[in-house]
Amino acid sequence: MQQRRFTRLTNAFSKKLENHKAAVALYAMAFNFCRVHETLRVTPAMQLGVTDHIWTIGELVDAATAVSHMRPFTVIQGGRQD
Repeated sequence: MQQRRFTRLTNAFSKKLENHKAAVALYAMAFNFCRVHETLRVTPAMQLGVTDHIWTIGELVDAATAVSHMRPFTVIQGGRQD
C-alpha cells in the first residue's frame, strides 16, 4: 500500500521499466535502512547487523548516486532537457 508506482491511478506511475526498478530499489532501501520498525524499535538492517545506525535520507541518496553504473544525476532548471 505504500508503493504507489505499482498502480496506474497516480502521477507516480512508471512508464519505463528502468525508472520503475530504480523507484522500487529506493523504496526498499528506505524501508530497510531509514524506517524504524514499530515492534523491533530499530530498522530491519540494524536488526540483521548490516548497519549500526539509522540512515538519513541524505545517506540513502549518497549511497544511491555512488553506484558507478548509473548515469550522472543532473538537475534540470526550468523545464525539460532533451
